Amino acid sequence: MKHVFIINPRAGKKNSTARLMDQVDGLRRTHNLDCETVLTGRAGHAEELARRIAQSGEVCRIYACGGDGTLNEVVNGAAGAPAVEVTVVPLGTGNDFLKNFGEDSARFSDLEQLWNAPSHELDMIACNGRLAMTIACAGLDARVADDVHQYSKYPGVSGKNAYLASVGVNFFKKLSRRMIVTCGGQTTIGEYIMVCVCNGRYYGGGFMPVAEARLDDGMLDVMIVRKVSRATFLRLAPLYAKGEAWRFPDIARHVRTNHVHLQAREPFPVSLDGEILHTKDAQIDLSAHKLRFFAPEGASCNRTAHKYVQG
Repeated sequence: MKHVFIINPRAGKKNSTARLMDQVDGLRRTHNLDCETVLTGRAGHAEELARRIAQSGEVCRIYACGGDGTLNEVVNGAAGAPAVEVTVVPLGTGNDFLKNFGEDSARFSDLEQLWNAPSHELDMIACNGRLAMTIACAGLDARVADDVHQYSKYPGVSGKNAYLASVGVNFFKKLSRRMIVTCGGQTTIGEYIMVCVCNGRYYGGGFMPVAEARLDDGMLDVMIVRKVSRATFLRLAPLYAKGEAWRFPDIARHVRTNHVHLQAREPFPVSLDGEILHTKDAQIDLSAHKLRFFAPEGASCNRTAHKYVQG
């Protein structure tokens, strides 16, 4: 079996790439493994590399070394390939996907716990030909994600701070958008602040819209937030961030379904694990493909999931 480490050298702290490459070299020598390290050089490069591996048919484990964006690219390149398994080595600042593993997330930095780790099938979200592991959203949160990179360029502003800066700016723009929303077999037309489709539980540096969402239960959890005043939204936001938006049933509706259709007159951003696409028509579904994901022995992608509070 081949072990390919796709490394984003722009992710994380200075010198993290050199340290990781030293660890890979140690792993190769200790266990006599067939290891390869590849540095990405541009946006989309990790997806190209992962797709090339997937199309080769070679039995391989791919290590997405970076943040959520690197994982998103690798997944879009490798998902559905029967001979390929994927994991994450966290080098990014947010690493929202690994937050699903709770205290076990730190173990993904130890290559000794990964190279021969067991694999499990995880669900994925499909949207207009693209895939996401954790969350697909449209509305205020997607506009925040669309703008967040411009704030992360400032010194000392990264991760959740950049996200909060974008939240603050977008809060003083129009909060809602008029959309046609088809969800759970019901179609409505109205003004919505957010439609958040969850496979996992975290985005935006740790915000948790649906605390019950699970990465392997074959269902998507959707949180739909209708138009409200800024004052009411400020009351809702802290609970939304903790997965308790259901406490405002007249504002936030939780639906469990595998098909969501969003339409609007003007293009709107859809955030797929932080990667943005713009469209007037977003079809968001549970993907027909599963991801073969390997994780340290005993680590659970549902470690931080709450019990279902709604049916």
